[in-house]
Amino acid sequence: MKNVKRFFQQNIWARVSFLLALPLSWLLIIYIGSLFALFITSIWKIDTFTSKVIREFTLENFFDVFTDRAYFNVTIRTLMVAISVTIICAIIAIPMAFFMARIAKPRSRPILIALVITPLWASYLVKIYAWRTMFYPESGFLNWLISPLGGSSPGFGMLAVIIGLTYLWLPYMVLPIYAGMEKLPNSMLDASSDLGAKPGRTFFRVILPITWPAIVAGSVFTFSLSMGDYITVQILGGTFQMLGNVVYQNFSLNLPFAAAVALIPVIIMMVYLAGIRRTGALENL
Repeated sequence: MKNVKRFFQQNIWARVSFLLALPLSWLLIIYIGSLFALFITSIWKIDTFTSKVIREFTLENFFDVFTDRAYFNVTIRTLMVAISVTIICAIIAIPMAFFMARIAKPRSRPILIALVITPLWASYLVKIYAWRTMFYPESGFLNWLISPLGGSSPGFGMLAVIIGLTYLWLPYMVLPIYAGMEKLPNSMLDASSDLGAKPGRTFFRVILPITWPAIVAGSVFTFSLSMGDYITVQILGGTFQMLGNVVYQNFSLNLPFAAAVALIPVIIMMVYLAGIRRTGALENL
């Protein structure tokens, strides 16, 4: 009887494990498979006359990407934008999350969370085009606001792109930090106060180190999303370009070259995640 019961229990656990493994396998197939297809496409040739892909091995696409000064500059600009957006989002999100998690009353916290999430309900394009109307050099809202003070709108370019991306991805930084700060034990804050630490020192020496994994988690979202964005750059950037725009422009003209360029953000993100993992931040999430 015990053997029969054990047999059924083992079969049940085997079926549960199989059912749980299906979504994971599907995710791996889609993610790893798409990256593999991207890499395979990047090592193919193209017929310069017909623009048709020739399935022959070549490293010319990578040679062009990594030796051309123009693409190197685009890569650096993309990195600078992604890093700037991540830092600005962190500077804004940390005090917001701290207020929501530690200062605001418990009954008002769901309302504050809803207000943070609300911008995500609006269309991506609507929000970016709203920022475009604000950045118009002559008739935009920023020009109308600054012109009485003797200034003018910065217009379209890198600054407009950074502001637009910061607005788009800020909720993805606020929510992980809020979740991390909400789990802070009150006993640690009370102990810091009892030992004579002022609020500022408690914030920088106790709260920030404990919530560092949450900040890292938010940075993964903002950094990766900024690295791969091209629509915001196309609408707010003017002549400013990032890697996503290079991929978009070459997609229909030279698919293997576009695939080689698209691998640059993937490589950068792999290096970024490897660096974060070495710090141990991901293990404490």
